[in-house]
Amino acid sequence: MRVIELLDKSGVKYEVTEHPPAFTAQQMAAAEHEPGQYVAKPVVIKADGEYVMCVLSACYKIDLKALKSQIGAESVELAEEKDIGKIFDDCELGAEPPFGNLYDLPTIMDKALEGDDHITFQGGTHDKAIRMSMADYRKLVEPKVLEFSYHVAS
Repeated sequence: MRVIELLDKSGVKYEVTEHPPAFTAQQMAAAEHEPGQYVAKPVVIKADGEYVMCVLSACYKIDLKALKSQIGAESVELAEEKDIGKIFDDCELGAEPPFGNLYDLPTIMDKALEGDDHITFQGGTHDKAIRMSMADYRKLVEPKVLEFSYHVAS
């Protein structure tokens, strides 16, 4: 898995845990006993024909209209699953790690994650989670930080 290789090469501290298969970021948050605000979910969009990875908290939804205006795109839409499967060929569909840089995608992180001390995310499979410091994540990914989500009441 590319993300584990990157983490090992970079020498950052991280922890891998196993849980029953979880198919949404919120399910993973529950399985990991982790508040949804610390669980990152990547959402791949297509902005003016180019793929971009957006990273937001599990308990938030992407606001495509806000994103479109902030990145100055003419069109923004969610990427199709078949395209996501091709881009992330080493991952189970829906378990992509929030490391767009590993897949030649620009990465945009939502401002709501910015103040968190750590981040938890799926590492390419539905039954493993990776937890690392937010500082190390930002150092490795260098995401652009924008405000493009809204909280979903449970």
